[in-house]
Amino acid sequence: NLNNMTHILIFKTNIETDDHHHHLSTVLDPHPLILNWHVDREDVDKVLRIESAQNISHEIISSIKQVGLHCEELPD
Repeated sequence: NLNNMTHILIFKTNIETDDHHHHLSTVLDPHPLILNWHVDREDVDKVLRIESAQNISHEIISSIKQVGLHCEELPD
């Protein structure tokens, strides 16, 4: 059943500080479709990896930009 499939969404961000991370958590933590997320701040692209119940990448990019952070989808 495809509806139960988890979507893995990968983004390039500029999340570098604990403050940035906090802003991000205020956007992502309450989201009902986001199951899990992680930012690799050691990576050059500050890769944000989101496990989601649906492909909501446009919504995520828009939400993250609203809190003043950069976010763009990385191709597979």
